[in-house]
Amino acid sequence: MKPIICSSALEAVSLIENGETLWTHSMGATPKLLLDALAQHALTKHGLTLLQLHTEGAESLSDPRLKDHLRHRCFFAGTPTRSLLQQGDADYVPIFLSEVPKLFRSGEQHIDTAIVQVSPPDKHGICSLGISVEATLAACQMAGKIIAHINPMMPRTHGDGFIHYNKFAAVYEQSMPLPQHLFAPSDAISLAIGQNVAKLVLDGACLQMGIGAIPDAVLACLTEHKDLGVHTELFSDGVLNLVELGVINNSRKKVHPGKTVTGFALGSQRLYDFVDDNPSVIFMDIEQVNDTAIIRKNPNVMSINSALQVDISGQVCADSLGTQIYSGVGGQMDFIRGAGLSEGGRSVIALPSTAANGIVSRIATVLSPGAGVVTTRAHVHYIVTEYGTAYLRGKSLRERARALIDIAHPKFREQLCQEAFEMWRLKV
Repeated sequence: MKPIICSSALEAVSLIENGETLWTHSMGATPKLLLDALAQHALTKHGLTLLQLHTEGAESLSDPRLKDHLRHRCFFAGTPTRSLLQQGDADYVPIFLSEVPKLFRSGEQHIDTAIVQVSPPDKHGICSLGISVEATLAACQMAGKIIAHINPMMPRTHGDGFIHYNKFAAVYEQSMPLPQHLFAPSDAISLAIGQNVAKLVLDGACLQMGIGAIPDAVLACLTEHKDLGVHTELFSDGVLNLVELGVINNSRKKVHPGKTVTGFALGSQRLYDFVDDNPSVIFMDIEQVNDTAIIRKNPNVMSINSALQVDISGQVCADSLGTQIYSGVGGQMDFIRGAGLSEGGRSVIALPSTAANGIVSRIATVLSPGAGVVTTRAHVHYIVTEYGTAYLRGKSLRERARALIDIAHPKFREQLCQEAFEMWRLKV
C-alpha cells in the first residue's frame, strides 16, 4: 500500500491518535519539521509518550503547554529534554544503547508510530535512514505505522538503514539542511588530554570515540599513526580528517575490513557529503555496532570515552550530576567491555581535571550522592586528564587512589589524600 502524500508536516502527524507511544529518529536525523508539527498536533491529544535518544533541534516539544498532552521517555538526555528530566516532567530510562533495539524487537517496549527523516526513494523505491540508523531501524520494524519526512538533503548511506517507500503510512517532502556540529580548534586542556590519550593508541588500533572537544583533540593528535580502523557509534569530522590523510584505512580489522562501521554521523556538511552513497562507510543497527561479542572480534580495540566524575576507586559517572540526569548510559560500557575482551584492546576515560571553572575536582573521593555508576571500577583501564594517565586495571584501591590523585588538579591533591584516609582508610 502506498503512503498518504501530505501537503504539510501537520497533515502527516495528524495520523497520531490519543494514547500512542511514539519513537523519533534521533541525532542529526531528528525530524524537526515533523516534531514541530507534533508539538502543535499534541495539544489536541492526550496520553502521548515520545521515546527518544539525543535529539537535535526538537525544543518545540519542551513547550510547557504540552505537559498534560505528551510525556518524554528518554534513553538519553539532550538539550531539549535535560531540563524536563531534572524537573521531573520527563522520564529517564537507564539502558545500554545496544539493548534499546532489543527492547523494541522483544515487544517489551511497544511502539505505535515511528517518526523518521529519510532520503528520497531510489529507482527501486528504497529510502535511506541516512546519517542515523541507531535504534530507529528496530523501531521502524516494530512500529504499527511510520511517518516520514522525505528530505532531498539527507544522504543515502550504505548499510542497514534501508526502508521501502511503501512501508510508510504518510510522507511529507521538503528540502531542509541537517544540523551540523563543526570541528572546533582544541583548547589547551583538551589538547593536553588529547596528547596523553594519543600516546596510548597503537598503530593498527580499531577506534571508538564520541563527539566533543576531547575526542576531537585526540583525533587531531593521531596524524602520525598508521593503519587505524574505526568501529564506533559516532562518525565525526575528526574521523574524516584521518581518513583523508590515509591514517584510517581499516586494513587491520577482522570485522568489515576496509570499511568504517558506525551507527550515526554528526558533523559538518563536508562529512554528510562524504558519507553520501559511499560504500566504504557502513551505517549499521546499533544492536550490531555496540554488540560486545562483535566489538571484541577486532584486535586492538581502542575505546575512548568521557565522564562527568570519577571517584578514587575508579567508578565512572557519565550520565548525571548527582541526582540530576545530564545525558545517558549510552554505549560507553558496550565498548569498554568490548575493548577489554579484544586481543590487545584497551579503554580510556578522558576528562578535564576540574569543572565549574576550576572550582570542582572531577576526580572525587566518592561520587556525588545520587550519581550513576555507568562504568564500574572493575571495567576501567585508563583514566586520563590534562595532568597525565592513571592505569587502574589490576590495581588495588590504594594504588588506584594514588594514581588518580596524581592526575587530579594540583590544588585538590592534598585534600584528596586527606579524604582518602578519612573515608577509605587508604594511606596514599
